Amino acid sequence: MKKGKDSITLDMLRDFPDLTPILREDFMPKPVGVFNRQIEDCRNYLSANRRDFYKILMITGGDGFFSLGLNKYFIDKPTIIFIHPNDIISWQKTAGESAGYYILFKKEFINQQPMLKATLERISLFTDKSKSVIQVEDHVLPGFIRLWESMYAEQHNASQLGYDAIQAYMQLMMIDSARMSNFLVPVSASDEYGHVYKFFALLEEEISKVNHNEPINMRTVKEFASSMGLHPNYLNRVMKKHTGQQVSAHIKGRILDECKALLLQTSWTLEQISYSIGFSDQPNFNFFFKKNTGITPSEFRRMAF
Repeated sequence: MKKGKDSITLDMLRDFPDLTPILREDFMPKPVGVFNRQIEDCRNYLSANRRDFYKILMITGGDGFFSLGLNKYFIDKPTIIFIHPNDIISWQKTAGESAGYYILFKKEFINQQPMLKATLERISLFTDKSKSVIQVEDHVLPGFIRLWESMYAEQHNASQLGYDAIQAYMQLMMIDSARMSNFLVPVSASDEYGHVYKFFALLEEEISKVNHNEPINMRTVKEFASSMGLHPNYLNRVMKKHTGQQVSAHIKGRILDECKALLLQTSWTLEQISYSIGFSDQPNFNFFFKKNTGITPSEFRRMAF
């Protein structure tokens, strides 16, 4: 049976299913979406990609280590996490089946909902990292689950009233979370994990400079290691230990993600995209893209529209 265009596109956007599940999130067509972790989840991931959405994650099943910036937490009880678009996060699952929910909402959704915006600004769960990870107490857990179930059902109501209901539930969730004040204390982060965080911060900073007038500066292990004051071999060992991949794999994956985003979200020519990413010419860009996706950049762009 032949796959439809949407199915093919999603398959192409899932090159690293265990590491970057955010690819599907980046192409979320609605300003807000609610997902069930038993259906829409993965084992482990590292996310350093730029996002234009906020995320609230409710973990009710599946133990693991969650990192938010330089703070690392062991999650073995129901926990709710508030993630800002600029946060660098990671999740390493250790045991159990995933359960819970998460909601993604874009900045435009906040701007369209003044009451939600006021609550978000007043309760600094997304901006104050000491308040972003909260353990949910047993006696209030059923109430939280009802809120999530209501939002999950309400998202199928695409009317303005549906969005109004979701933002009202979100406000209740933030208020109840802040009221509990059961903020988790992070476990001490090692120097090695500090290097992992700094590498991803540098990688994201470099990719954020992408424009078609001047190419990015750093693309190699040696360049990133030098910027961090480390030996390339040491940086590779640290990244392999904590992420399962060496530096070059992360650089390649992030550049590939950015290439896809530029192909789908801009009208730049292939020559402009290849130059901005740091390729010496368009044929080298075409070779890189096809080697890692199985199709050319032109084919990828055509199939997505």
